Amino acid sequence: MSESASYLDYFPYEEPYDHQRDAMGRIRDALADERDVLFEGACGTGKTLASLVPALEYADAENKTVVISTNVHQQTRQFIEEARAITRQQQIRTVVFRGKGSMCHIDVDYDECQALRDTTRELADQQAELAELEAREQELLAAAQDGNEQASEARSAVMDELDAVQERVEDLESEGNICERYHANLTEDTDEFYAWLTGDVRTPDEVYEYAERAGFCGYELLKKGMEGVDLVICNYHHLLDPMIREQFFRWLGRDPEDVITVFDEAHNIEEAAREHATHQLTESTLDSALTEIEDVEDFRVEAAERVVRAYRTGLTESYDAALSLGAKQSVGDDWHDLEIDNETGRDEVTLGFLDAYEGPGFRQDIEAALNLGSTLDRRYQEAYKDGETTTRKECRVLQAAGFIDEWIDSTDETTYPVVSVRRDDAGIYGRAELFACLPRSVTEPLFDSVHAAVLMSATLRPFDVLSDVLGVGGADDPVTMAYGEQFPESRRRTYAVDTPALFASARDDPGTQETLTATLEAIVRFTPGNTLVFCPSYEEAERYFHRVETAGQPYLDRPGVSAQELKEEFTADDDGVLFTSLWGTLGEGVSYDDDQARSVVVLGVPYPHLDDRMDAVEQAYATAFDDEDAGWEYAVEVPTIRKTRQALGRVVRSPEDFGVRVLLDERYTQSKARDLGDYSVFESFPEEERAQHIDIAPEKLRYAMLNFYADMDAWAGTPPEP
Repeated sequence: MSESASYLDYFPYEEPYDHQRDAMGRIRDALADERDVLFEGACGTGKTLASLVPALEYADAENKTVVISTNVHQQTRQFIEEARAITRQQQIRTVVFRGKGSMCHIDVDYDECQALRDTTRELADQQAELAELEAREQELLAAAQDGNEQASEARSAVMDELDAVQERVEDLESEGNICERYHANLTEDTDEFYAWLTGDVRTPDEVYEYAERAGFCGYELLKKGMEGVDLVICNYHHLLDPMIREQFFRWLGRDPEDVITVFDEAHNIEEAAREHATHQLTESTLDSALTEIEDVEDFRVEAAERVVRAYRTGLTESYDAALSLGAKQSVGDDWHDLEIDNETGRDEVTLGFLDAYEGPGFRQDIEAALNLGSTLDRRYQEAYKDGETTTRKECRVLQAAGFIDEWIDSTDETTYPVVSVRRDDAGIYGRAELFACLPRSVTEPLFDSVHAAVLMSATLRPFDVLSDVLGVGGADDPVTMAYGEQFPESRRRTYAVDTPALFASARDDPGTQETLTATLEAIVRFTPGNTLVFCPSYEEAERYFHRVETAGQPYLDRPGVSAQELKEEFTADDDGVLFTSLWGTLGEGVSYDDDQARSVVVLGVPYPHLDDRMDAVEQAYATAFDDEDAGWEYAVEVPTIRKTRQALGRVVRSPEDFGVRVLLDERYTQSKARDLGDYSVFESFPEEERAQHIDIAPEKLRYAMLNFYADMDAWAGTPPEP
C-alpha cells in the first residue's frame, strides 16, 4: 500500500472494493516510480476508477495531466460518467476531445481547415493591429492639436502604417478564405464558454451544440481549452499517430514527460497501432500526380515524372502478372490482395520500378520529386489562403513521392509490401501498401516519452507477450496485476464441450456440421432468454444461422449491416439467437446486461484468416524476438484467445446477473489437452479461468444447462423437457 492514501479523496463512492483499493495503491506507487502498469481486471472490477483515482491525485501533486483513451464508444461514455462522479467529489477540469471530422461546422478537410485558420488568424491579427493604430492615431492627433510638433510628425508615420494595414485587412476580407466561426473565437468574448466548459464534464456533442448556437468553432475552442486541464478523454488516434500526438501534447501545454496515459481495452492497441503505421498509395493517386505536373514549369518536373511513372509501371505490371483471366473477372468492389513476393528478395513492384526507371539515379530523382511536391504544396496553401482557390488542393506529387521513397527503403521485417486490386466503373485498378508488422514501432516511442502509462483490459495476459509486442516498460519491467471475476461463481457456468475440433479443413464435414448444429439447437432451447453465438467468421455465422432450427427469432450479423441496430433489435427480444463473427464489432466493448443475453457460445477456436499478411506478422515476430514459436503465439494464438475471453465476458455483467458460457470445441477441454498436443488451447487461458472450465459431452450439456438455470429460478414457466 502506498504511504499516502490521499488519492482516496478522489474516489467518488462510499468505499472501494478490496481489490480496487489494492490496485489503486499499486498504481500510485508505480506512478511515483515512473513505471508502466499492465492491469487486467474482469468485468465488474472497477478498472476505470482504480486507474483514474490514483493517476489524478498523483497528477495534481506533481503538476501533470492524465489522458485516458479508448477505441470503444461505449467506454468513452463510461469515462464521462466516472469523471463526472469524481468532479462531484473533487473539482477536476476535464475535456472530452474528439477529432475535427465530427466537430467541424463547415465540413472542410484538414488541409483546408489549416489554411482557413492561417488566413483567419492573420485577419484577426491585422484587425487588432488596425484598432491599435487607430487608437494611437487619435492620441497623437489630440497631442498635435495641443501644439505638440513631435506628435504631429509621429502621427504622419502612424497614418502611413495605418493605410497599409487597412489595405491588407480589406484584401483579406474581400479575397481571402475566412472561417467566420474561428474568427468569432479570436475576436469575441469566450470567457462564458470556458466557464461553462470547466463547470462540468461536457461531451463533444454538447460543445458542438453550444458553439453552433453561439457562432463559434467548437473544435478550436476545445483545443484551446485543453491547456493545463487535469484530465482529457480521447480516442486512441490522438496518442498513436506520432504527428497528431505531438500537436496534442502541445495543445495540452505539456511535455510528454508531464503526461500520464491510461489506455482502456488495451488489448486493442496492437491492431490500432498497426493501422496507424500502415501506409497506402492507389494507382489513381499516381495518375493524379502525373496529371498535376503536366503544366508545371520547374526543373524538377522531369525527375518527378520519371520516378512516378516508373513506379506506376511496376505496380500495374505486378498485378497484371498476378491476375489470370478468370481472376480478373472475379475482382469486385472490395480490395483483393495479390502475391508479389519474388525469389530474388525484392518484391515484383520494386523490380518492375527498377526495370522501368530511366534516369541518372532514382534516389536523386525521388529527392527532387519530394522537393517539388513540398513546393507545390506550399503554393496550394498560399493560393487557398489568399482566396485564389475555393478549396485547398492536395499535392499528389508529394503523396506519391513520399510513399515511393518509403517503399524503396522498406527492406526489413517491420513492414510487408502488399498489392491489392479492386474494380470500379472504369475497370480494375491497384493499390500499393506498406503493411506494418510490428506495432511497437508506433507504441514504444510513446511509452518511452510519457511519464508513465497504465494499460487496462479484461484480457491482457500473458503480460510478457503484450509487453514485448508493444514495447511497454522501457528499461524497467512494467508493474503487472490481474484481478479475476468478482461476481459470485455460483451464478455462472463455463462449459468446454467435447465436440469435434472445428479446424478450417473440417468445417465442410457433414458429420461435424450435424454435431455442432444439434448442440447449438440444444443450447438455444435450454437458455431462458437470448443466446449469443460467436463464430470463426461471418461465413460460418451465416452457415449456422441457416442450419439451426429454433422456436425463437434468429438474427444474423453481416458486414456492412448496422451492428448497433441489430444489437438493439436482438436485446429487445426475449428468446432470440444472434449469430456473428468473433472478429466483428459485437464481441467486445458491448454490454448485454441481465436477460439481454443469458448464454454465450464461442464456436470453434476462431483463429483469424491466415493470409500472407498474417504470415508476414508471424515471421516479423519470430525474427524480432529470435524465436520461431513466438511468431504463431504472438501473432495468432494469443490474440485469438483474448478475443475468445472477451466474447465470454459478454454475459454475467453484474453481481445479480447469471448465465452460461459455452466453448464449443474439444480443443478447449482439459481431458483432450494431452491427446491434441499443440492443437489444444486449454493452457492458453489464465489458470483461475481454466479452473472454472467444466468439460462436458455434447449430449449432457442440455441437462447441465437445465439444472443451472433451474437453480437460478430462470424459467418463467415449465422448463423444456430434455
